Amino acid sequence: MNISYRDLDIYKLAHELGVTLHKFSLKLPKHELYETGSQMRRASKSVSTNIVEGYGRRRYKAEFIRFLIFAQASCDETTEWLEYIHDCYKNLEEEAEQLLSRTDELGKKINRFIQAVESKHQV
Repeated sequence: MNISYRDLDIYKLAHELGVTLHKFSLKLPKHELYETGSQMRRASKSVSTNIVEGYGRRRYKAEFIRFLIFAQASCDETTEWLEYIHDCYKNLEEEAEQLLSRTDELGKKINRFIQAVESKHQV
């Protein structure tokens, strides 16, 4: 059986969250669309793309882990951009809180996946 990165739960969550965050960022005031919004869109999309690239290199444990760590870092960056939005825009505060909860959960899952790859790596 040949599995794909599309079969990974962390990929599915990361991709779905990236799409949701893209749409959320478009609710920012016009002057923030190209600053905070753009940064958050790039960081959030980087989570899933690093998972994909790492999976493509999974034959090499160190490379796989390296890209998963990049995904974790991008997830953390996304969280920080959401914190800024939460703290600066009261009208988006509630939705940002929900998204922060989702990025936190994704970050934990990526971390557990990294630990699993470190201890049980198989090609």
